Amino acid sequence: MLEVTPQIRIPDDELSESFVRSSGPGGQNVNKVASAVELRFDVARSPSLPETVRQRLLARRDRRLTDDGVLVIAANRFRDQGRNREDARARLAEIVRAATIVPKKRIATKPTKGSQERRLQEKKTRSAHKRERSKSWKDE
Repeated sequence: MLEVTPQIRIPDDELSESFVRSSGPGGQNVNKVASAVELRFDVARSPSLPETVRQRLLARRDRRLTDDGVLVIAANRFRDQGRNREDARARLAEIVRAATIVPKKRIATKPTKGSQERRLQEKKTRSAHKRERSKSWKDE
């Protein structure tokens, strides 16, 4: 059981782990031991996620999310399988925890009079600078 928040718990049968050989340093050990972990979690069909959290997770533009709604996390930071497994589960919990936070609605505001005046003044200054540049080319 992976506890994300006190309200959201993901049972182990919803998580699919596969172990593969890790790349990188490790000597002869890297050729013998499958220490990297690939953790898969089906976000689209998970009964343990609230609907709002599921929608936020699926709406994210995340390269780890497949077209079928499966979140794939690859962990090969450590040289032993147990630590990589814990790392993958912690990262999954962090992703789901981030989706529980409701983004604040943006309140549309009008620009202040001072900011509008500064913008127009900057445009006039820039225009004059470019106009002066073109006159100097015509003289030659």
